[in-house]
Amino acid sequence: MQEADWDDLKHFLAVSQSGSLAGAARTLHVNHSTVLRRLARLEEVLGTLLFERHPTGYALTAAGEALAQRLAGVGEQIDAAQRQLSGLDSQLSGPLRVTTTDTLLTGLLMPLFAEFRAMHPRIQLQIVVNNGFLSLSRREADVAIRPANAPPEYLVGRRIGRLQTAAYASRRYLQRLGLPTEADSPLLSDWTAYDWVVPDEALSHLAQARWVRDQVPEHRRAVSADSLVAMADAVRHGMGAGMLLCFLAGWDAELVRLAPAERDLDTDLWLLTHPDLRHSARVRVLTDFLYERVRAAESVMV
Repeated sequence: MQEADWDDLKHFLAVSQSGSLAGAARTLHVNHSTVLRRLARLEEVLGTLLFERHPTGYALTAAGEALAQRLAGVGEQIDAAQRQLSGLDSQLSGPLRVTTTDTLLTGLLMPLFAEFRAMHPRIQLQIVVNNGFLSLSRREADVAIRPANAPPEYLVGRRIGRLQTAAYASRRYLQRLGLPTEADSPLLSDWTAYDWVVPDEALSHLAQARWVRDQVPEHRRAVSADSLVAMADAVRHGMGAGMLLCFLAGWDAELVRLAPAERDLDTDLWLLTHPDLRHSARVRVLTDFLYERVRAAESVMV
């Protein structure tokens, strides 16, 4: 133990927690071969096998179990110390890791990130697209921009807006059906008149999916997609109507809103970070910038 390198031990813990080299590599943001090399070096230093290699993954040996128990809590303490030190950082330079969803990145955030980088060229912006909450406690990200009506209680942040959702169809699709193309016309709100582009099972937890189940007959659900961006693109190409986020659809002159936004589908938009990082200069300057820019965006209700 006294000769073991902490980085090697960190890789050991990541493999023990994920059960695979690939999972550890994703957690630590390194490649597969780095994890394998670190693990082999640690086993050589300790003179014992720490894992049994199986086709389905890595299982701890008795020696590995003993080591994992000895290290219990050590990783969290080191991560906490790193967060606290990062929180004291007063320099507008260095890496800043930001996570958000593919939908927000494509439809809202990328132009703002470009503007932010032009203002602060010494900050190295690392963008992580992930549709689930990464662990800000383990420094998988420094800042999260997330749609959530109930964000995790262990994070701190600000609500920067509210995302609206409405039914849209393309002008050419409405013309093909012989329907008017004026937004919010009462003649457009017969949902049974349309084929629909809907969220697939991967998005079944979303409010849009629940709305579809309640309002759209199954035989009219013509196209499904596992991405809100893909849904908007399918509607844009005349494949049917769709319940779309307004910031993805409202700017497009080819798309017509069929009815006012469904208030029951409104979702809060949050800027979040770990409490230890809220005083970091890099975190603060990014969150202040995004707060002002997003709240000013016409496509987001504040």
